[in-house]
Amino acid sequence: MDLLSGGLGQDAEVPPARPVPGAGPGAVDRFLSLLLSISSGLSAAEVTSMKFLCRNIIKKGKRETLRVGLELFSILMEQQVIAPDKLGFLKGLLRDISRGDLLALVEQFEQGELQAPEDQPDEHEKRLLKVAFDVIRANVGRDWKKLMRELGLPEVKLDKVEAAYRYDLEEMVFQALREWQKWKGKDAKVADLIKALQGCNLRLVADWVEEKISQVNSGTK
Repeated sequence: MDLLSGGLGQDAEVPPARPVPGAGPGAVDRFLSLLLSISSGLSAAEVTSMKFLCRNIIKKGKRETLRVGLELFSILMEQQVIAPDKLGFLKGLLRDISRGDLLALVEQFEQGELQAPEDQPDEHEKRLLKVAFDVIRANVGRDWKKLMRELGLPEVKLDKVEAAYRYDLEEMVFQALREWQKWKGKDAKVADLIKALQGCNLRLVADWVEEKISQVNSGTK
C-alpha cells in the first residue's frame, strides 16, 4: 500500500512552505541535523526505494533528479509532508525499507532525546533552570497548564505529559518544564519562566524563583 495513499496525487498542486507551527526555535535545526544523519546512512538502493514510495507525492521528473536522501527530504519538507512536529510519513518510509536503526533516531528526536550540545543552554543557564524548576514544581500546582500555555508549549506535548504522570502532580509539572526546555533548546531561559509566571498572575512564585536565582548568582547557594 502506498504511503499517503489517496492523499496528494502525482500532479497535485502543493501549497508553498509555511513556518512550522508548534516547532520551537531549536527544533528546526535539530530536525535538519536528524535528516542529515539519516541521509548519510542510506544506500543508493534505499534512496531509490524511498523515491518509489513517494511516487504519489513527487512528480516523476523531479524524482529522477534526486540522488541522495537529503534531496528527497528537502522536497518533502517543501511540500509540508514532513516537519519537526510531523514525523509519521518519515517513520513510515524508514519502516518500509526495514531501517529500524534510523527509525530509532526519529523516535529519539520525537521524544526530545536527540539534542546536540550546541542546541542546549549553557551550563550556568542549565543550573538556573534546575533551580527554577524545583521552585515551580513545588508551588505551581494545578495552574501548571496555564503556565505551560503561557510559555507556548504545544497542546500535544501537554497532553502527553498529563497522560503519563496524571497521578503525580509535582512530577507532571516537572516533566512539562523539561518538555519546554527540550522544545526551546538553547533558547530556554529562566527569564522567560519568570515572565510567564508573572503573565499567569503567579507573581509570588515568580518572586521565589527570582530570589533563588539571585542566591545562585551571588554564590550563596
